Amino acid sequence: MWQHNYIPVGNSLPLSALVAALPIFVLLFMLGVVRKAAWISSLAGLVAAMLVAYFAYGMPPAVMLSAFAYGAAQGLFPIGWVVFCAILLYNITVKTGKFEIVKNSIGNLTGDRRLQALLIAFAFGAFIEGAAGFGTPVAVAAAMLTGLGFSPFYAGGICLLANTAPVAFGSIGIPIVTLQKVTGLSLARLSAGVGRICAPVSLIVPAYLILVIGGWRGLMGVLPAAIVCGVAFGGTQFLVSNFMGPDLTDILSSLAALGSLVLLLKVWSPKDKFHMEGDGPVPPRKVIPVGEALLAWSPFILLVICVLTWGLLKPEFNKHSIIFEWPGLHNLVQKMPPVTAKATPYDAKYSFDWLSAAGTACLVASILSSFVLRLSPSTFFSVLGSTAKQLIYAEMTIGIVLGLAFLMNYSGSTGTLGLGFATTGAMFPFFSALLGWMGVFLTGSDTSANALFGNLQVVTAQHLGMNATLMASANSAGGVMGKMISLQSVAVASAATAMASGEESRLFRFTLRHSILLASVIGGIAMFYAYVMPSWAP
Repeated sequence: MWQHNYIPVGNSLPLSALVAALPIFVLLFMLGVVRKAAWISSLAGLVAAMLVAYFAYGMPPAVMLSAFAYGAAQGLFPIGWVVFCAILLYNITVKTGKFEIVKNSIGNLTGDRRLQALLIAFAFGAFIEGAAGFGTPVAVAAAMLTGLGFSPFYAGGICLLANTAPVAFGSIGIPIVTLQKVTGLSLARLSAGVGRICAPVSLIVPAYLILVIGGWRGLMGVLPAAIVCGVAFGGTQFLVSNFMGPDLTDILSSLAALGSLVLLLKVWSPKDKFHMEGDGPVPPRKVIPVGEALLAWSPFILLVICVLTWGLLKPEFNKHSIIFEWPGLHNLVQKMPPVTAKATPYDAKYSFDWLSAAGTACLVASILSSFVLRLSPSTFFSVLGSTAKQLIYAEMTIGIVLGLAFLMNYSGSTGTLGLGFATTGAMFPFFSALLGWMGVFLTGSDTSANALFGNLQVVTAQHLGMNATLMASANSAGGVMGKMISLQSVAVASAATAMASGEESRLFRFTLRHSILLASVIGGIAMFYAYVMPSWAP
């Protein structure tokens, strides 16, 4: 059995931590400086991780390759599976032309730019984040706002700011599922922890969004809507994440916010007039029959029904899962003190939950939607093929990043980094959130940041005698605030709005200060749970 050695370089923790961090440095350098594609950057990081594992840690090659394969398998299923099926559902609505009706049904509710921002950028964007994630909400919502007459710059900026509150539970809760896979902590407790950190911020994000685009005067004109939207979303986010789990947190929270705003607009409208810089003409409203609107929304309604049904039947479905010990890895690596109290075999059991996975529920919703929308079998398979082609590099990236993360875990380099971060002492809860923020800023994905740093948070927390679930949750919660400044998100917003190339750097500067401020707020909340009210932490 091969044993971990956490200070393999010169018997020095600083030097060992520097070497252990090389794969992350390579990944970030390729993404942020050389600006290579995510799959190329992650592949470069993987090569660096293998070199470090072999030459610095002396990891046996066979075990090293098995650890990578184990992580890649975890990335492709269930994570890649739910991403594929969620995007398939969205592509079906686009192919059938129903997404235009969905867009117009929201745009018809009000002509006020502030309320349109809340309805589309925040509430509907959060719904798309919950259903698909991975850049889709920014692209969809920004294109919708541009179509309603927003300037490309503000359409992109508003959507990047709004796409914060829902990110931790995006794509049917897959960032939390990934965090659980990497850390081995309770999924229910992680969901509750992230919800308890994010929900207070979600309460204020709608008001903050309007404050940024319209100042105090603009906010006062729609304050009732901002309050209703924030309370509906934040309150539902807290309840669902704590008592149901991560799968439907975004979907139900966004529907609560959207429904609350619709009801409010039936009895209230702003008294003042509001104009934004670069405003275009407001397109004429199109009358959409109720039946036609319901048909257009039916794929998303079916998604909610299927995911809820899968949640109720999950114990029964899990009986059909295929669970086996991963060959060439299970209990062949031994974790050592001080990362663990005593020498402990590192297990590696893979669970192929082919029936109970959220992605399978999403696939069923996609198939049912194709029948409801009368999509021919040939067209359905055409959309299926185009979705596979669209996501090939994204799926490859997910597999490589998870393989990289698991390799770092099983080689012991994550343990080395955890011992290094333990030197931050009492301030670690704050830096825990900032670590997640940095991870999403550079990878563009809360899922990837959780995969890279989730176990590092746990190792550090255990070494410091802190709540490991809280620190892992802070990683995911802090990460959401890095989404608005990630290069991928900025590029998506720019492409979706046909923004001039020179505007991308302006868009980055526009969101940067808000990202840093909100990430610091998340860090402050983590400190509050750690030291002021530890009984409130998960």
